[in-house]
Amino acid sequence: MKSSTQDQVESNIHKVKGEIKEIAGKLSNNPDLETKGKDEKIAGKVQEKVGQIKKVFGK
Repeated sequence: MKSSTQDQVESNIHKVKGEIKEIAGKLSNNPDLETKGKDEKIAGKVQEKVGQIKKVFGK
């Protein structure tokens, strides 16, 4: 698997995990878990952009 494709797959995993943590934090009234979920979703978006950049440069 190309590095760019792997980055995009991993970014989707981070986004889904982040969404689950965020929802769980809201449901359990746990702001720390909700914040961790938001942070993980942002990390997923960043990793997705890295994958897109690698794809442009052919890596």
